[in-house]
Amino acid sequence: MTIRLPGADGALRTYEPRTEPLAVTPGTPFTSRTVFSAAHVVADPFADVSPDSPAAVDWDATLAFRRHLWSHGLGVAEAMDTAQRGMGLDWTGAAELIRRSAAEAKAVGGRIACGVGTDQIASGSLAEVRAAYEEQLALVEESGAQAILMASRALAAAASGPEDYLEVYGHLLRQSAEPVVLHWLGPMFDPALEGYWGSGDLDAATDTFLDVIAAHPDKVDGIKVSLLDARREIDIRRRLPRGVRCYTGDDFNYPELIAGDEQGFSHALLGIFDPLGPLAAQAVRVLDTGDVQGFRELLDPTVGLSRHLFQTPTRFYKTGVVFLAWLAGHQSHFTMVGGLQSARSLPHFATAYELADGLGLFPDPKLAEERMKTLLSVYGVNQ
Repeated sequence: MTIRLPGADGALRTYEPRTEPLAVTPGTPFTSRTVFSAAHVVADPFADVSPDSPAAVDWDATLAFRRHLWSHGLGVAEAMDTAQRGMGLDWTGAAELIRRSAAEAKAVGGRIACGVGTDQIASGSLAEVRAAYEEQLALVEESGAQAILMASRALAAAASGPEDYLEVYGHLLRQSAEPVVLHWLGPMFDPALEGYWGSGDLDAATDTFLDVIAAHPDKVDGIKVSLLDARREIDIRRRLPRGVRCYTGDDFNYPELIAGDEQGFSHALLGIFDPLGPLAAQAVRVLDTGDVQGFRELLDPTVGLSRHLFQTPTRFYKTGVVFLAWLAGHQSHFTMVGGLQSARSLPHFATAYELADGLGLFPDPKLAEERMKTLLSVYGVNQ
């Protein structure tokens, strides 16, 4: 088996795919870390919609992918940015996704946490932002899922300084029924979140973020930090009140952050664990035995693929995630809500295929090769 792949310079190179996947099997629940995969949604390829239309979702395939993640012991972080919140999936679609996934989690015994945002409004006053958050928080709590308070574009636009963030988040935490996860999503993932927590200075923003937590430690299960800055995450992690967890959202440096150091470690809530699910689960089970080196030997080689998928513009990483799900056989097509399958180039896809194949991520390497060749032919690359 060989396949000709285009490089960034447009030249074709010959690649010989693997013939056998990495051997991974479902195992026992994790004991040393809590790990969530932020899961993507599967579009309905037969729906007659445009990129501006409400999302048409293939619910059977979407829920089947969540059962795949649960079968390996991973939790599902639902309706996060990986599911294209604000990039094809509106609040109406996200609400249905939350209801369906929470019911499925209850049926199969899977762990689930769901994103709470304000995307039912484009902008508004602080009172309107707070009301939007409350509506979504109520739905998530009614579903029985844990709440993840996501960063809000509307709040970033409406807030005049740190005090507005303290007021809005304080109000939400006081009324939450159970401890929540606070999510700090950096502008590399969403440019509209520049200056979140009331300052473009990350040190000042960090202080405000920690002030929110310090005022309500009993209502914060943990934080998810998605700044792609390992040193800052470690600094924040060491300053958290006792009992508040750090869930890394750093798709560039996750092995070292999860492994931790003599002063602590991060749990995980990662978009890259969508394509890496079984391999990531195996690595965490090795870590459960105390074998840090074995954990790093399994997970370190995946960083090259993750950095490729999350390269600038980082917000388009979702395209690579869905592309790999198609190659791996988790869905029958490569289409995305909002037409986002067009957000990356053919050379980008070719490199993603080669890196994922080299890791043994495809359960059926032959199927992945055939589908890659199909995509190449659409672009005019004949084998």
